[in-house]
Amino acid sequence: MSILKIARLGHPILYKKTSLVDNIIEPGIKKLIHDMSETMIDYKGIGLAAPQVHISKQIIIFRMFDDQEKESNEIKITALINPRIIKTSEETDDKWEGCLSIPGMLGLVKRYSSISYEGFDMNGNKIQQNANGSHARVVQHECDHLNGIVFTHRLVDKKAYGYEDEIEEYWNKKHE
Repeated sequence: MSILKIARLGHPILYKKTSLVDNIIEPGIKKLIHDMSETMIDYKGIGLAAPQVHISKQIIIFRMFDDQEKESNEIKITALINPRIIKTSEETDDKWEGCLSIPGMLGLVKRYSSISYEGFDMNGNKIQQNANGSHARVVQHECDHLNGIVFTHRLVDKKAYGYEDEIEEYWNKKHE
């Protein structure tokens, strides 16, 4: 497995719509997902999309921090190939997001509070899941990358974007 180079804000691959994966069970796809997982963990991320590692394919990975993961010290990563999202409610919420392609920066982003998604795992099995809260947010964030959208395109306020330490110190105190 390898740590992959992450495309940073400004690289054209982050603004392109990706291609469907035709042969999901191709060994190269499995290797890519393993490399993406190692990269995400190394960069201390919770999600990663293939365009962020310079691959224009519809592949995302993400992890959810749950109590079982904390107890077992095991990291559970979901790989989703050719994903599709369906909003299951009109309810939205505004939360701070970061991105491995925009290190050290945060933005306040409006997302649907609950969604369902579907796609395929790296063995070609269909995945269908409902998601709420941070689970829904991370899936939406990563799927945006597959459509050439970075979170800065979805800011609720142009001023609600900045360096993580400045946001924590000034913005959050001002808006408590």
